[in-house]
Amino acid sequence: MKASDYIAQFLEAQGVTTVFEMSGGMITHMLDSLHQLTSIDIVSMHHEQSAAFAADAYGRVTGVPGVAMATSGPGATNLLTGIASCYFDTTPGIFITGQVNTFELKGDRSIRQLGFQETDIVSMARPVCKACFEVRDSLELPQVLEDAFRIALEGRQGPVLIDIPMNVQRGDIPTPEAIIRVPRQRIAHELTAALFKELAQALSAAHRPLILVGRGVRAAFVVEEFRCFTHLVQVPVVASLLAVDAMAYNDPLRVGYIGSYGNRWANMALGKSDFILVLGARLDIRQTGADTVYFQEGRTIYHVDCDPGEINNRVKGCRPVVADLADFFKLASCYYNVDDFSPRTEWQATLRDLQIEWADTKEQPDVVGINPNKFMHSLTKGIGQKAIGYVADVGNHQQWAAQSAELGPKQLFLTSAGLGSMGYALPAAIGMCFGSGRQPVVMIAGDGGFQMNIQELQTIAHHKLPIKLVVLNNNCLGMIRQFQDSYFEGRYQSTFWGYSAPDFVEIAAAYGIPALTVSESDGLDEAVAWLWQDPEQPALLQVMVDSHTNCYPKLAFGRPITEMEPFAKPLEMEGT
Repeated sequence: MKASDYIAQFLEAQGVTTVFEMSGGMITHMLDSLHQLTSIDIVSMHHEQSAAFAADAYGRVTGVPGVAMATSGPGATNLLTGIASCYFDTTPGIFITGQVNTFELKGDRSIRQLGFQETDIVSMARPVCKACFEVRDSLELPQVLEDAFRIALEGRQGPVLIDIPMNVQRGDIPTPEAIIRVPRQRIAHELTAALFKELAQALSAAHRPLILVGRGVRAAFVVEEFRCFTHLVQVPVVASLLAVDAMAYNDPLRVGYIGSYGNRWANMALGKSDFILVLGARLDIRQTGADTVYFQEGRTIYHVDCDPGEINNRVKGCRPVVADLADFFKLASCYYNVDDFSPRTEWQATLRDLQIEWADTKEQPDVVGINPNKFMHSLTKGIGQKAIGYVADVGNHQQWAAQSAELGPKQLFLTSAGLGSMGYALPAAIGMCFGSGRQPVVMIAGDGGFQMNIQELQTIAHHKLPIKLVVLNNNCLGMIRQFQDSYFEGRYQSTFWGYSAPDFVEIAAAYGIPALTVSESDGLDEAVAWLWQDPEQPALLQVMVDSHTNCYPKLAFGRPITEMEPFAKPLEMEGT
């Protein structure tokens, strides 16, 4: 059989229902095979970076590796940002690049290029991939594809790149009797009855325990098991940016979002805690702050993660537990029962008092015009459970959403965290929509990030996707503008000076997407209702925000996690 036919049928056998691509000469064989032989949706994006971001979101939603394809040369290099996003945020992905014919490869010649658009994408992608494969013979393809899916899914998940020359795609391979679906393999764990007994004793001895949950819970698709575990052990939960959807907003054990821009009360809770159970979080600088000694001092920390390299990396002295969270929760349910743990009513009352005292909507009492935190509450309450989830871009709006979104138990929250790439949200919303069977999705972006992949409005319009586009337009790059206020005496080069944004209502009209602008606080509820007047169609809501509205609270760099702006000042310039 033709090699490209095998590729198409293999992808379908793995449960892939959508492939995102930007067409080019070197992938035409594979696109033709997908079209002729499978029921896979081929979604033609308008930039390869967008195809990669859409595949990222698809992988996060489904647990099946997201697949993006691009041609050689610029097509392949344009995938790299999305590949890196998958790598840093633990998302399984398969990225297939076309390559020039094997006889057009420069090989060891001391030249830069032989074939037109020949580019060594494997060398470029290797630092941000779990594995990269250069296929030079059609007969290698079955094993390479199996290995690629196995590697993408096993342990800490991530992206794999496969580079396939055009003549390899059109080569012949033996027709297989059957194509197997590659199972996900979990790592060998260190979980024993003694470990769970030790953990139970440590929890019982703690007066002010917390669970810090990270992306690992979503990556392992054990959200319900995680929630059952938290209620079993009766421990309040704080969340990293990639886990704000791990607990429903109204769950009595939910505390809030922690980190550089976390809820002030949640960071203060960390400061008061005497025990932290870390579940699938990296404890990176945006979670702990720069002062890791303060983060660890005076409290016991158990750190459960499938990646041993992340344990005792920045924060030292943690009790390491190397395990897949699926195994951890399964065994915990065997070793523990409801009578083993009691709620700490005094501790939970303290946490509730902190949340009332330091409410997110009170951080900026003198905001001119629309208060973004209040808007996020209005938006998410108004939408309720009608959307499968939210995708946030990168910037102040991302943090306002993480601080204030009222997420339901089934709703997702996606964003680019480790890489922090602007331009993520619009194409990722497309990936989430296809990954969820075209359920309604809400995208939240700033004017800067929205412009970086704005061409994908045509993809939304073409497929008539039920994506609700919310653009917080402050006519500047607000997060960096705030940085310039702190460290550059308000010199706004390239954020306010020299930067501009269009009227996104007019832009949406050009794509045939209904749009509305809201500029006053008293119009927010009506605007959100308008956004949802036709749930099955796209719509855009432009929310005007004053250019000098800051994102607070914000960690005062160099200080402990509990000391946040505007009440505390940084000790040094931020390095991240």
